[in-house]
Amino acid sequence: MPNQMLRRPNEILRKLRQAAFNEIGATIALGVIAVGALVFMLIADEAVEGDTHQFDQSILLALREPGDTANPVGPEWVELALADITALGGYAVLTLLVGGVAIYLVAAGKRGSALLVVGAVVSGTVLSNLLKMGFDRPRPDLVAHLAHAQSSSFPSGHAMLSAVTYVTLGVLLARVHGKRRTKMLVMTFAIILTLLIGVSRVYLGVHWPTDVLAGWALGAAWAALWWLLAWWLQRRGKIEPPGESAA
Repeated sequence: MPNQMLRRPNEILRKLRQAAFNEIGATIALGVIAVGALVFMLIADEAVEGDTHQFDQSILLALREPGDTANPVGPEWVELALADITALGGYAVLTLLVGGVAIYLVAAGKRGSALLVVGAVVSGTVLSNLLKMGFDRPRPDLVAHLAHAQSSSFPSGHAMLSAVTYVTLGVLLARVHGKRRTKMLVMTFAIILTLLIGVSRVYLGVHWPTDVLAGWALGAAWAALWWLLAWWLQRRGKIEPPGESAA
């Protein structure tokens, strides 16, 4: 009995702390959505007007050897490493990753979380493709392409979808850990991976820098929007709370 009486205040304190953390998280998510959408619209407006051309051109040329636009700066291993990293934002890798995570979540009894992960990535993919068709911005022709690319350039699908996928999965993993340090470590890795994938697209010459910046902004906003949806559904008991299964 004394042990139960001691555990009850601790349990109440834990729940109050978690509730406060969730409220702060919701506020941050709203801010990310607003800022991300605004940054995307500003970049899109400047890109359509052609005002970003000098900025884009200067960065692309700075990443190539002077007088040789087919040869990127730095040692050969950097090019090889970034070619591997850029594949982490491709459709094949993201499909395998999201499919594997969804199967695991369903097996763990977290069907609601599985649907949210798949919904975030699939809807983000549809949005990215629609925007590409709408803006129809040509790929850079200033430097040689060091990776295969077919669709239109704006926004960068790799940058946007890596932000949606890896940040969403990072948040999902962070939700099941109680320690703040662990949460920060998971989210930091997800963000670094997203940034590296976007940088690789510019280094390999298949995207203008503003394509990638716009992709990051919209991808972060989209991931935050789906996190907010998950938080809202969880509060209403529609999906499983962190660490709990449907059973």
